[in-house]
Amino acid sequence: MRDLAWDGYLNARDLGGLPTPASTTGATIFGRVARGPRRELLTEAGWQDARRWGLATVVDLRCAYEIGPREGDPVVGTITPSAVSIVNAPTEDQDNAEFRKTCFPILDSPEYWRHNWRILPDLVLGALSAIAAAPTGVLIHCSAGRDRTGMISTLLLSNAGVDPSDVADDYAASVRAMAGAQTYSPTADRQAAWGPDEVTNWLARTVPIVEEIAAEPDASFDAIGAGPDLRMRLRALLTQWVRPAAT
Repeated sequence: MRDLAWDGYLNARDLGGLPTPASTTGATIFGRVARGPRRELLTEAGWQDARRWGLATVVDLRCAYEIGPREGDPVVGTITPSAVSIVNAPTEDQDNAEFRKTCFPILDSPEYWRHNWRILPDLVLGALSAIAAAPTGVLIHCSAGRDRTGMISTLLLSNAGVDPSDVADDYAASVRAMAGAQTYSPTADRQAAWGPDEVTNWLARTVPIVEEIAAEPDASFDAIGAGPDLRMRLRALLTQWVRPAAT
């Protein structure tokens, strides 16, 4: 039920349906937040699928140079996407010297997540704030929908009280979905050539990292500079039928 069948759009999932004691329903609420890869992969029918799901806002985590259609993308009219609010909230500054030196060698691994919010906390905070301010029906995406999107999804789910093992399973689902898949990103993705053995070995290394991060949301949000009000609004987005108004 969490997998979203939006035409042309692999690796799309609803963040609802994951058990959490913080939820008024016993699980994160469906229809609030979805995760996926670059939106340029959506066909016209895919945009209509997303609108039927309730899509109102896209929070795009990519840098400006990554945005836009590329060779091989479906041709889509302007009417359907224009009905959705697009918010660009990049989590990376790839011109930042420390980010380049520290994170570029590990950008496809959750090893870089803590470095990202240590070096560029304001950018990660901006992405979280954009999600909290958006109307219900939010799609968060980057390029493959695996790394930056995985980082933000891990923060959202752990803040909502989802068990670290379930958070890590959500990350692993994206690794499996994108292995061997070409997203026509402007940057190379070695995982696009991976088969089952590479995926299994990779997850054995990286799932424990995600679980460790998901087990300590207080430390993560403190490092980012996200205060109690923002955390409460993000938690309510996934767990409460009535969300507090943004302030």
